[in-house]
Amino acid sequence: MKEIDTTACLTAMRELTEAGHTVSVQVSGNSMAPFLRHGRDIVWFKKPERPLRVGDVVFFCRTSGQFVLHRICRIRDGAYYIVGDNQTWIEGPVQAGQIFAVVVQVRRKGKILRPSHPLWCFFAVVWVRMIFARKFIAQLYRWMHKGEHT
Repeated sequence: MKEIDTTACLTAMRELTEAGHTVSVQVSGNSMAPFLRHGRDIVWFKKPERPLRVGDVVFFCRTSGQFVLHRICRIRDGAYYIVGDNQTWIEGPVQAGQIFAVVVQVRRKGKILRPSHPLWCFFAVVWVRMIFARKFIAQLYRWMHKGEHT
């Protein structure tokens, strides 16, 4: 199996979005679970064409150079505060220039979803406001599904 430099790949994808293209990539990591799963789901993203809003899933570049796919949970004084759906800590402030793409559709469990889909809306409107309850909800879910395999 050939290894690919993730940073170089995402840098190229960023350049494509800045040129106006829509780009897709398979989800890597678990920070966006339960909405998006590592190795299972694909996201399509492009340069934002409208002001970003709370609930938007965005690609941004940390000051360390690391690329991250997370959801906007708060906007204050022109800065963004961002969190993964599987996280309870909020990252920010993230400046507008660090955000280079917004997710416009996903393939989740083999089905195409767009921002108007009820499940997407749940995560963008309800789940994003439940940050501090997520740990309890995850523990309850694991307890209820103990012994099951996904």
